[in-house]
Parts: sequence; C-alpha cells; structure tokens
Amino acid sequence: MTVVEIDRIAMAEESDSGLTLDKLFKALEEMPVPEGIKVEIVEGNIFMSPQRDTHWEITRRIVRALEDRFGMDVKVKSDMRFDFPGHLNGFCPDVVKLAADSRRDANGRWSVGDVDFIAEVISRSTAANDYGPKKATYAAARIPVYLIVDPYTGRCRVHTDPKAGGYANEYPVDFGTDVDLTKTIVDLVLKTDKFPRD
Repeated sequence: MTVVEIDRIAMAEESDSGLTLDKLFKALEEMPVPEGIKVEIVEGNIFMSPQRDTHWEITRRIVRALEDRFGMDVKVKSDMRFDFPGHLNGFCPDVVKLAADSRRDANGRWSVGDVDFIAEVISRSTAANDYGPKKATYAAARIPVYLIVDPYTGRCRVHTDPKAGGYANEYPVDFGTDVDLTKTIVDLVLKTDKFPRD
C-alpha cells in the first residue's frame, strides 16, 4: 500500500463532526434493517435499497464470468464494505474483483488500492449514486475498470482509464452485445445476452 492510498483511506475515515464510517456502520448494525436490504454510505448519506431478483441475476452472471475466467479462487466480493476516498464513503459494490495478491489490512478490510474491477447494477432508488458520486469516487481511487449495468435501459456503461475528475474512456454496450474487456486488467468478454431487464 502506498502513502497516497493510506492518506485516501484516512480521509474516508474522518469527518469534521467526529463521525467515522466505523461509527456509522456500527450504528446501522444495531438498527433493525430488514434482511435483503443493501446499506451504503455515500458522501455521509445512508442509502438503503432492496435487492431484487433482476439485480441478483445480473450480479450472479458477472461473478460467474469472473470465476470462469480466473478460477474459483479468484478474489471476488459482493455487497461488502469498502472505504473509499472522500467524505464518509463506505460503499458496498455489487461486484468487486481484487488483485490476486491482495491481502486484508489490520482491520480485516480489503484495500481499494487492490481493486481491479467494480460492477454496479442499477437500482431506481440509488441510480444517481452509481452514475454520479460513486463513479467520481471510483475514478479518484483509480479503479481501472468500472461497469454500470442498467436493467431499466438495457444498457451497460464501461468506464476505463481513470483520470482526475472521471474516466478518460466511457462507452455504452446494449444488452445482447458482449462487453469486451480483453484490453483491460479484467481480460474477459462478458456476455450480456442473458441479462434480465426490469
């Protein structure tokens, strides 16, 4: 882990009001959040969204594609907390692929510096986060490949080459067309013909 990554995580942990991501997530753990509800903290705001069948079917297909490409020991995570740079950003991405040599830190968390790929499947209630602050945060964290899958429009958006303020390369891929990631660190072709729509 580089000094820059340590500083970014420190920024994500601290707040002028004394709140930290650890304190917020601890309070959430003590609340009666119903099963099947995803909870994230985006720029200090708590978002809860129900998991739907369509959401899970797409997530499952992406995870399966990563396992088919890299084997069952690939480090793939889903709906697990990652602390990102910025003000109180505790995201739980739908799919995260970590570098093969990544290790947990002293707190048992994975470093965003080890993330190769993130996929987010759009929910109506949180779509603005995935297209807005989360995309900007993933670029700031230098996540090499960010894929947004939108079952409402039947389209994916591929983001590569993170730069200050965003991604240098962005392009759409309609459901039914393969997402070619062979020229990226992910190095796979993701089939979308079986992605369900809402």
